[in-house]
Amino acid sequence: MTAPRGPEVPADPDAQVFVISVAAELAGMHAQTLRNYDRLGLVTPHRTTGGGRRYSPRDVALLREVQRLSQDEGVNLAGIKRIIELTNQVEALQRRVTEMATEIAQVHASYRRDLVPIPRNNALVVWKPRHER
Repeated sequence: MTAPRGPEVPADPDAQVFVISVAAELAGMHAQTLRNYDRLGLVTPHRTTGGGRRYSPRDVALLREVQRLSQDEGVNLAGIKRIIELTNQVEALQRRVTEMATEIAQVHASYRRDLVPIPRNNALVVWKPRHER
């Protein structure tokens, strides 16, 4: 006889698969806490056409982080919201830097490696100030 297993976590961290009761259980919270966090904008689950909340594994991980910051670090909910916003901004900037690095690498890869001839009939003029003459 095997022990009962909890809900399986899908491979896609953004798959919206957990109803609120399952997400609450996975996060170790009460479902009402999840509703409050949604209302405050801390965690925003996707909604079904009927208005039901659907949480992703990423949402559950965020709920756990909110709980950790609140209970272990003593950060209030307004502070947690700001931390989440700043973390999202940093991640977006990191993605953009990666995109730009890829674009730059593509531009550099497109450079021709041929030697470019320079005409030899150009004169070189050296200018010296009057006081050195």
